[in-house]
Amino acid sequence: MRTYAIGDIHGHLNLLHHVHELIAIDMAGHGPGMIVHVGDLVDRGPDSAGVVEYLRAGIARGEDWIVLKGNHDRMFSLFLTDPHAQDEGLRPDLTWLNPKLGGSTTLGSYGVAHAGDRPIAEVHAEAVAAVPATHRAFLVSCPTWLRREGAIFVHAGIRPNIAMDAQRETDLVWIRTGFLDHTAPHEALIVHGHTAIATPTHYGNRVNIDSSAAYGGPLSAIVVEEGQVFHLTSKGRVLLQP
Repeated sequence: MRTYAIGDIHGHLNLLHHVHELIAIDMAGHGPGMIVHVGDLVDRGPDSAGVVEYLRAGIARGEDWIVLKGNHDRMFSLFLTDPHAQDEGLRPDLTWLNPKLGGSTTLGSYGVAHAGDRPIAEVHAEAVAAVPATHRAFLVSCPTWLRREGAIFVHAGIRPNIAMDAQRETDLVWIRTGFLDHTAPHEALIVHGHTAIATPTHYGNRVNIDSSAAYGGPLSAIVVEEGQVFHLTSKGRVLLQP
């Protein structure tokens, strides 16, 4: 069995459809596999609501998909529960509705207009009414990591030298310092997103697949098979060398 992984989507449903098509082509030639989405379904892009519904409905109908929780997905869920709560990983001078984070764009995809420019109580009430309960339940239920094919799939990364069952969720969805600069082997190859780069890159102990869809870049997919990692492109597989 092979495992496919898709990077940070950030509300780009059209890009998600495209990489699913690339995966379908690869499966036609190599056989079926599980598809893991490493989180950040929402924020910044134009159709977060469409992304959530597409993935939720696919899993509901039995697709072999896993959707992991990203920090943006967690901030969205937290806002719906308590609009004044601050995510532990977010800088104290920012809120989810700050234009840098993209929460207002997400709410706009659900029909809540100008969320960053109106009283928060009013925006929150409209958001709770607009976001389907199925979407809220889906986002809350997303796991934070998955071990498969000799790799660990996670949104942001892990705290080195700590067993996976002892990892903190905030690290799994937010970590950079202490993970990105760690060069020693982990207990398994870590496949992650969260930190935007130009193209999927294999660093030896980890593979970053966030190719900056949030900032106008492409959405990327890889396949992990028999210890090797391939980037899926319109021309087929490209081996990622450490």
